[in-house]
Amino acid sequence: MTGAAGDRARAGLRGAAWLLPAAIVLVALNLRGPIVAPAPVIGDIRVDLGLTATVAGLLTTIPVLCFALATPFASWVIAKADPERALSLSLVIVLAGTVVRSTPSAASLLIGTAIIGIGITIGNVVIPVVIRRDTSPERVGLVTGVYTSALNVGSMITSLGTAPIAAAWGWPVAIAVWGVLAVIAGLAWTYAVGGRAAWLRPVRSSEPVPVTGPIDQVLGTGAIRTIPSSTAPVEPVRPARRLITWGLTLAFGGQAFSYYALTAWIPTLLHDEIGFSKASSGASSSVFQILAVVGALGVPVLAARWRPRAIISLVAFLWLAMPLGLLFAPQLWLVWSVLGGAAQGGGITVIFIVIVRIVSSDADARRMSAFVQGGGYLLGSAGPLVAGSLHGATGAWTAPLLVVLVAVLTLGIVGTIAARRVP
Repeated sequence: MTGAAGDRARAGLRGAAWLLPAAIVLVALNLRGPIVAPAPVIGDIRVDLGLTATVAGLLTTIPVLCFALATPFASWVIAKADPERALSLSLVIVLAGTVVRSTPSAASLLIGTAIIGIGITIGNVVIPVVIRRDTSPERVGLVTGVYTSALNVGSMITSLGTAPIAAAWGWPVAIAVWGVLAVIAGLAWTYAVGGRAAWLRPVRSSEPVPVTGPIDQVLGTGAIRTIPSSTAPVEPVRPARRLITWGLTLAFGGQAFSYYALTAWIPTLLHDEIGFSKASSGASSSVFQILAVVGALGVPVLAARWRPRAIISLVAFLWLAMPLGLLFAPQLWLVWSVLGGAAQGGGITVIFIVIVRIVSSDADARRMSAFVQGGGYLLGSAGPLVAGSLHGATGAWTAPLLVVLVAVLTLGIVGTIAARRVP
């Protein structure tokens, strides 16, 4: 094909190459945002439904607990349905849970939250598999950074928008409206991979074939890789039998515990300590979310020059500013939110980069991703509940922030040790 027709065809291919990464970004907006949506209006929810601080903490704890307990189910779904259909199912479940949760009753609130958690769990596990499959090794860090950035952008959007919407139409509408993002992501994902692949039946191949990943095309590598054969003679060591897996799991748990504890209670803490209004507290807490984009995109740049253990040490050092700063100088919350926000975005990114570097196949990636995220989120799920319980028992924020401090130290110390041999 030559001439104008050839140029149009090549332009069409370049345009199509953006579809998959764009769809992944839209999907990622739904994998954290629904969790943080209740935080800016948690006071109104507690008053209307008569919830205690401990029960209110469950609104963030339940999804993260699902990340742990539903991870084996998510891994099974991905293996049976293939990544394309599994991701479609994830969005459908998140949308259903959002609708249920918006019903103004305590039971619906908790049940809907659990449904959302199950849907997000599937997305959590399948996205790293898709990134590894369709990205050249030298670009995995960058694509992972873009993905984790989108996670935090989703959190920022809901943190900023929920309180103003609640002021106009009430908190049920304010937490229900974010279901629109799931619909948009579902449409984009369907368009990117095709209706049959997204919904009807998986596409299977009995032989390994060379493929050019859509994300590779976007990044201009033109790399052609071979999908590892499921009949490969060497079976990778199962995650539970590798010492590094347990180290990464504990480090991920420290990251998740700190992130979800602060995400759930920063609006309330700023209201109590500084006197911010509810709307201002929600907007201020969004700084912690959006600055994660800096860390998520900065870590891949560092990863090209530094070893992962050095990056984990730096991330933990910056992370410490958040609990220590809020403990001793809460009036400087903006400084601590900038440093802590960048650190939390970098923390999850560097752990995902380590996972991708040490796995040997797509199946190994799925197992390792499920194991590390499952165990890590099990630890992280305690964050909002522990922080809320300690605040309720003491009436102050000292004890919750000290617990977060210990979790950050766990990320830094254990993560550095676990990644000491990773190139």
